Amino acid sequence: MKQSSWEGKKVTIVGLARTGLAAAKALLAKGAKVTITDSEVEEKLRNYMQQLPPEVEFRLGGHPDEVFTDADVIIPSPGVPLNIAPIVQAQAAGIKIMSEIELAYRFTEVPIIGITGTNGKTTTTTIIGQLLNAAGKKTFVGGNIGVPLVEEALSPFKKDFWVAELSSFQLESIILFRPHIAVLLNVTPDHLDRYNSFEEYLYAKAQVFSNQTPDDFAALNADDELVEKLAPTIRAKKIFFSRRKKVDEGTMIRNNWIVGRFNGQETKICSLKKIRLKGKHNLENLLAAAAVGMVCGIAPEVIAKCFEKFEGLEHRLEPVANIKGIQFVNDSKATNIGAAIKSLESFDTPVILIAGGKDKGTDYAPLVRMIRQKCKEVILIGQAKNKIRQALGGFKIIKEAETLEDAVGMAFADAELGEVVLLSPACSSFDMFIDFEHRGKVFKEAINALI
Repeated sequence: MKQSSWEGKKVTIVGLARTGLAAAKALLAKGAKVTITDSEVEEKLRNYMQQLPPEVEFRLGGHPDEVFTDADVIIPSPGVPLNIAPIVQAQAAGIKIMSEIELAYRFTEVPIIGITGTNGKTTTTTIIGQLLNAAGKKTFVGGNIGVPLVEEALSPFKKDFWVAELSSFQLESIILFRPHIAVLLNVTPDHLDRYNSFEEYLYAKAQVFSNQTPDDFAALNADDELVEKLAPTIRAKKIFFSRRKKVDEGTMIRNNWIVGRFNGQETKICSLKKIRLKGKHNLENLLAAAAVGMVCGIAPEVIAKCFEKFEGLEHRLEPVANIKGIQFVNDSKATNIGAAIKSLESFDTPVILIAGGKDKGTDYAPLVRMIRQKCKEVILIGQAKNKIRQALGGFKIIKEAETLEDAVGMAFADAELGEVVLLSPACSSFDMFIDFEHRGKVFKEAINALI
């Protein structure tokens, strides 16, 4: 049962950015006493502070113990690890640790479609939102992309669905959170700089199913061995999507069509020839979206029209330019090894790969195998370049660049007609850039300079 009263509850919010701000406003509206703590100093947070009333207490420039031990509930922002000492001590004392998505869930009765996975979350979330809107449903799309769920919880405008991208960080500290439809796209090693093991990361992802009942739905990638292994533990009604094999209930590929199979009936949804979105991994994303669409009662022709129009998102296998027969592709969002592998799988012509950035503690061996199959040359940037070079061993052509702009110039000089210059870093961007979007923008600006 959802908690109904926050009146007088002492709540500590850890981290004052957009999520922390939205959580504070929601809690104040419900009568809670809010304290916000952040490691940053007041000067850097003043813009957020000015948006809150004077009764909010701020403890900035660190995390004093008393704001944790005196709280009834602690809400850490997604970027705050749960293993920091004050949170560990609070948990040991029996104080509730609650994520922002858990808070939002307690403030709404709108059915939630939650999408998680290592790669493809944003694309799939966006497409599902478009499908529902095209079917005339009032839909909010947010979560790990765009607007925090708890901010939408305050909206006076009633929605038919929330479509939420969910990260492992958000799912770590749920209690009652229960999406009506939960989608798990794939699981590959990621964020091992935050988690003690891959198993811990996998457990966080699997939390999306933990509160579901047989009245709910779980959409699972039948081509991902780890996802398939989770199926017996899930109580919700299971539907599968696959680009490689037949499924009894869900979506699949047959004779170059996306086909839905539900209640023993097969329905053609969309011809692959009409889909603009590139990449085999994006085909999995479309299959997942089609499965959700069918469960929501969306007509196949509506799904097909959306798929035929959708061209993809910026920084995700994004074609940038073709210069003298050389194709430049921006996949800056490939911030882990699994994403970079899927990106390379999309090309049948020789690739000059630009990779590297801030290492996330993962093993590069699976990526090296794909590089040997697909790449003519690798140009390395960032903090991880030495580690990647060692993993590549005796690969034929490995170069290093001090900047991304230099890497683009080197790649252009070495590329030949019909080849691809691909930015797919397999690392986070924080050693050289603000975020992956900044990295992708710099890549595109360097290409425009060549033009």
